[in-house]
Amino acid sequence: MLVDNGSQRLRDFTEENFQENYTEITKGIWHITGLGHSNSICIEGESSVILIDTLDSLERGKILLQFIEEKIRKRISTIIYTHGHPDHRGGAGAFMESNPEVIAFSPITPSLEGTAMLQDIQNQRGSRQFGYNLTDGENISQGIGRREGIAYGEQRVFVPPTTVYQQDQVVREIDGIKLELTRVPGETEDQIMIWLPEKKVLCCGDTYYGCFPNLYAIRGGQYRDLAQWLHSLDKLASYRCKYLLPGHTAAVIGSAQIQETLQNFRKAIDDILTRTLVGMNQGKSADHLAAEIRLQPEYASLPYLGEFYGCAEWTVRAIYAAYLGWFDGNPTHLHPLPPEEKAVKTIALMGGSKSVLGAAKEALITEEYQWTLELCDLLLDSAQEVTEAKALKASALRYLAEYETSANGRHYYLASARELTE
Repeated sequence: MLVDNGSQRLRDFTEENFQENYTEITKGIWHITGLGHSNSICIEGESSVILIDTLDSLERGKILLQFIEEKIRKRISTIIYTHGHPDHRGGAGAFMESNPEVIAFSPITPSLEGTAMLQDIQNQRGSRQFGYNLTDGENISQGIGRREGIAYGEQRVFVPPTTVYQQDQVVREIDGIKLELTRVPGETEDQIMIWLPEKKVLCCGDTYYGCFPNLYAIRGGQYRDLAQWLHSLDKLASYRCKYLLPGHTAAVIGSAQIQETLQNFRKAIDDILTRTLVGMNQGKSADHLAAEIRLQPEYASLPYLGEFYGCAEWTVRAIYAAYLGWFDGNPTHLHPLPPEEKAVKTIALMGGSKSVLGAAKEALITEEYQWTLELCDLLLDSAQEVTEAKALKASALRYLAEYETSANGRHYYLASARELTE
């Protein structure tokens, strides 16, 4: 979301949420925040520790291991992955000396066949989204956590699970601790929650965290089924817990506060989904709906629904593509002109490339940054005034980055600007 003070809002959110803390939420359960990009949870059993998620790098995992050895003074018998994202399991290599059982769930739906062929483009777009190659000044945070360790040359050391469950729920007792592991797909297909009934603690992974969720990742990927995510939030809310421990941002404490938070979080997502589907049924295009649909004010004003990671506008586009595909119903778009041909013809109608370049410069001066980008893209698509168009586009991207509240969007602007001027 673009706002006048987008970068400052992201800085404030970062300062408030991502300080390093080791908090004993209730006796024997520690919630570790701000040490890595993601959180980790330590559960003290009778003679060992159960570790939920392992942070994002080996180096940060070693710091957590030192805390466990000095404060809890018990070996790690079990590791549970809430899901397979690398920031939740990249530190696993730090905890292998005690030979723990490593537990995970399989995805409900496998990735599309051939997805591995997209590795190069997804890595490139992922690097832009997360701002791996940006400086600390440019990269304020990654929206739901501090910068990942790989931005500083740290290592990810993944460890495959030794126990993989196919079912939807597993009940275990590990070292005197009763746990319910339940599938809650949403951000990923293998997402689970862990319920500790005797402690009234619910570890929810990335099904909930304290800002507007990444319902669509601009790095690219398969559709994250919003309707399914809503069902998972209903499942979370059905547990009358006293402590809700997310995989990012702070714990939510108190049954009433947890219920209110989960219900608002759910309503915000449901509202975006419902309004998008209604608009689609009325024949509106993805572009029209993305321009029209925003978070309702009563949700946008909540501290745990700021668009610091996900974005309502991108969510609308993802819904449209998932339900109706690429075609917007306008026959003009069945066989559009190739971008290069359209750009050449459009520029000719606008008085030539010098005229378009002048208009792009004027748009930058008058702070119409999106218009600057679109004019520059005409020039780049037509291979005219390329050097100046790249420089102008890079300037507009840097300006837009300062208005962007989503860390993902901010990084993508800045990383793309850097690529244009290298």
